[in-house]
Amino acid sequence: ATLGRKVACLRSFYRHLRREGIIEHDPTSELRGPRKSQRLPRVLSRDEVARLLAQPAGTEPRALRDRALLEVMYACGLRASEAIGLELSDVDLEEGVLRARGKGSKERLVPIGRQAMAALRTYCQRGRPALLAGALKPGIGGTAGRGVESARLFLNRRGSGLTRQGLYKIVQGHARSAGLEAKMSPHTLRHTFATHLLAGGCDLRSLQEMLGHADLSTTQVYTHLSAERLKDAYFSAHPRASR
Repeated sequence: ATLGRKVACLRSFYRHLRREGIIEHDPTSELRGPRKSQRLPRVLSRDEVARLLAQPAGTEPRALRDRALLEVMYACGLRASEAIGLELSDVDLEEGVLRARGKGSKERLVPIGRQAMAALRTYCQRGRPALLAGALKPGIGGTAGRGVESARLFLNRRGSGLTRQGLYKIVQGHARSAGLEAKMSPHTLRHTFATHLLAGGCDLRSLQEMLGHADLSTTQVYTHLSAERLKDAYFSAHPRASR
């Protein structure tokens, strides 16, 4: 058993003794378990990101969708719910920004990078219309006309909006093809977005706004990630930095 469990067992045991009247004072009343260490999220290196984004190859509609989806998630640091909830009207390719709907229905504007905008344009011009048209064809699952009224940006093969489960399958499938962890989730791209921005000199307040964090302390976890990467780079490169 871990130390935390042992502390919990002791406190439970002495509370029981006090309830039964066997003891008058609980010696564990001020006893606290060890503070849980904060588990830092996994992030991808720039090379790993490049490998992942290169996986959806070809001009097939789903490949165009997947490429745009991965590019946007890395470029904008979106949560899974925000990515699948995007609508056509949320994206302004002229201004290079999108509107994300975060927790508590809070909206925020996030810049879109050049590569992501190019992938989005191609998907919207060639991939998305084909997915919508597929919804009208018999035998592709779905009633004729299903999905035509959909305002969702990212569609499945039936012309309906992507589900969370569908998003996870897309991300994990391409991660596997890239030789990355099969357990990688859409949130890994969000963590990577934040870490790479900080490493590139983005200030913490701007990052907080782009991530949609209500509390700056939530954003500060990425400063630890950046510090760890700096230390790794230092100790691997400096001739007199052996630990």
